[in-house]
Order: sequence, then structure tokens, then C-alpha cells
Amino acid sequence: MGLLSNRVERSDIRPGDHIYTWRAVYAYSHHGIYVGGSKVVHFTRKKEIESSDSSDSASSLISEVPSECQTFPDCGFQLPNSGVVLTCLDCFLRNGTLYCFEYGVPSAVFLAKLRGGTCTIAESDPPEVVVHRAMYLLQNGFGHYDMFEKNCEDFALYCKTGLLPVEEPGIGTSGQASSAIGVPLAALLSTPFKLLAAGPLGMATVTAGMYCAGRYITDIGVRKDVAKVEVEKLTSHPGFRLVEDEESVNKQSEKPKTLLPMKRKRER
Repeated sequence: MGLLSNRVERSDIRPGDHIYTWRAVYAYSHHGIYVGGSKVVHFTRKKEIESSDSSDSASSLISEVPSECQTFPDCGFQLPNSGVVLTCLDCFLRNGTLYCFEYGVPSAVFLAKLRGGTCTIAESDPPEVVVHRAMYLLQNGFGHYDMFEKNCEDFALYCKTGLLPVEEPGIGTSGQASSAIGVPLAALLSTPFKLLAAGPLGMATVTAGMYCAGRYITDIGVRKDVAKVEVEKLTSHPGFRLVEDEESVNKQSEKPKTLLPMKRKRER
């Protein structure tokens, strides 16, 4: 257990674990649920028709769907109009380091963490329940991806806890998103106290204190505006914003596709 992240080895993770890896030199992290067999279910942007316009660099940066996997032919399984994808562990990590999200941490440990999106005070449900939620959402979707309201960490947190905001959220349960908003907000709100602070050191102390407090009150294990929602009833929950278009509505009458097991290619 470190102040920044909880680094683990591949042999340490088990089905139902919430794992993540850092991207772009620790600028942000990508989260998923390990379901066993070297497979990870995670949430990203929906599949889009390829375009000759390559100017949308932000979209390609956030997309976490592998173009081709040399080990698992079924790696990258993703239903149309869904952002939930199944990939192998190697494609999920992209040569990055493996970390395991921590659940049920004491308040003191949570506050001591230097960054959000690495742990929560909330308790995790049993591993078999977590895997069931992840696999169910792989076949049924998790709605529209939003960086601040419903991102990959929100997906993993729901799979682990079953908790969602009761009403339409202005910000999701992601600690990473809360931290991104909390840093400038804490600096802004601490400005009125600058006369009480003893110079730059005092100002930094006040800002850091407000940042930690903001992270704490937005943690899913502390918030009072969340409730347990069964995955089978997810789309009827008022706090779950499912964005549909005409294509997805038409596909509701079609027979759902069957997920094929991922098979490792034979070595020659």
C-alpha cells in the first residue's frame, strides 16, 4: 500500500479485482474489472464508424479498444453501440504497470493518499457478484461514456459495490474525476483565507486541506446520495442516464449475440 498507488504483480490479482494502470506519464489512469483467464472488462467510448478525418486526437487518446491482439483472437469483444469491452490483460495494460484499487480503507489512509482514484472507504461485494455485474454489462452496456459523470472508474466502482447516485449526477463516483476538479476548486476556495495563512506555506496547507476534504466527502463510501442498484434493473434507475439513438432502439428486437470464450492462439 503506497501513498500514490497500490502496485501488484500479475500473480497477485484474482477474479473480481478492480485493477488499473496509469497512462500518459501518470496524467490519468484507466480502470477495469479482472474476470479471470487473463481477461479484463472495462469501459470506454462506444464503437464509431472509422473516418478519414484523423484530427480528433482526443478521442483516439481516450479509446481503450485494441486494434489487434497477437495472443487472443477474441480480444476487443464489444457489442455495437456499447462502450463496455473485453480485452486481454496485456492489451489493457499497454506495457504499463499493474495496480489494484483498494476497498474498505480507513479514513486516515484514504486522506493520506496523494491522488484520488486509487482507493475508497466503501466495501467491495463478493468476487462472484462483481464478475457477474461486469459480464452482464458487457452484454447489455453501461450507457453513454462521460469523462466526469460516467467513466471507466465509475464503471469499475459500480461493478465492485453496486452503488450509484440516487438522482441524475452532476459528477459521478470517480475519485479521479473528483481530484481533477478538486485541485483548482480547492485553490479557488482557499483564496479568501490567504490573509490568515502565514505566507506561501500557510496558503499551500489550507489548499491541501480543502483538497483532501473535497476528496473525502465525494467518496462513494461516504456520500449519502448513493444507493444499491441491481445490475438487472440498472437501466430503470433514475440516476442512470442511458443515451440511446434510433439504431440502438431498433437493435432491441434483435437476438443478442453470444459471447465467445477467448482462446489463446496455439504456439507453433
